[in-house]
Amino acid sequence: MPRLSVADNLTIRPYTDQDLDQVLEVLRDSLGETALLRRTPELFRWKHIDNPFGRSIILLATDGDRIAGVRAFMRWNLSTPDGSSIRCVRAVDTATHPDFQRRGIFSKLTNAAVEAAVEDGVHLIFNTPNPRSGAGYLKMGWTEVGQIGVQIRPTIRMWSRNADPDQLPNPADWLEPVVDASDLPALSRPSAGFRTGRDEAYLRWRFASHPTARYYKAGDDTSAAVLRPNVRNRRKELVLSDLIGDDVGLAAKAAARASRADYMAGWFSSGSPERAAAIRMGLLPIPRVTALTLVCRPLVGDLPLNPRTLASWDLTMSDLELL
Repeated sequence: MPRLSVADNLTIRPYTDQDLDQVLEVLRDSLGETALLRRTPELFRWKHIDNPFGRSIILLATDGDRIAGVRAFMRWNLSTPDGSSIRCVRAVDTATHPDFQRRGIFSKLTNAAVEAAVEDGVHLIFNTPNPRSGAGYLKMGWTEVGQIGVQIRPTIRMWSRNADPDQLPNPADWLEPVVDASDLPALSRPSAGFRTGRDEAYLRWRFASHPTARYYKAGDDTSAAVLRPNVRNRRKELVLSDLIGDDVGLAAKAAARASRADYMAGWFSSGSPERAAAIRMGLLPIPRVTALTLVCRPLVGDLPLNPRTLASWDLTMSDLELL
């Protein structure tokens, strides 16, 4: 896309691979990082370059040789019950360097990225912004779809607070046996709404090659639970990221048997077989607790489902976390 004037000496231009070090510096300075989510070159490439859905749309606001802001739309495809494939992007990494804040960079970069997505034939944008940026998206034409809640399976160990948040979890302290999620059953059930297909390429990228988060499985070659050790409020949390395969009920039970954590947490769309299996296993919805807010912006008018209502979405925690 052409270089566009923003304000003063700022311009908008596409990202190039030579910008990586400066982009990571802006992301760290603006967003910070944790032991589990280090903003490394490997994570950036995993998310924006190696993504099986395609290379991200990434725009930069620059002042001479300095990068003042970053805006990334991550590629994603969703399937629908009628078999349609919806070309999407997810509004993920966005940051303004502290030296350049309050100059409208977020909105100008986002609007330019929307134009680029339209030109590229994208059908839908969706994301889960934090409360601070959520209002900005709504002003730019996004719609609030609904609240993503939390399901919890507590244990008596939940009252302990012994986990170190500054250390990566030792998986043997969270589950037994420890089995890497490198060989998952590539069995994708029919979509009940907007749903991510679970083919072999996606599963390998999503769970076996993430450079900072480590995923494990419980189950067998035909049905498996995908699990991620985490620390929250100094408690050992085991995230049930996904249930995959022929019998998600058996996979959920395998997850419960494997857990050695203080509690399990996850979320599945209402009405899905995964949610029903999780509830039967003891992973219960917590009333009036919201983990994320889903928002969207359709770019075409003839989508097979209405993306502005949560009932049209068929999601799991793995569709939403760490992206």
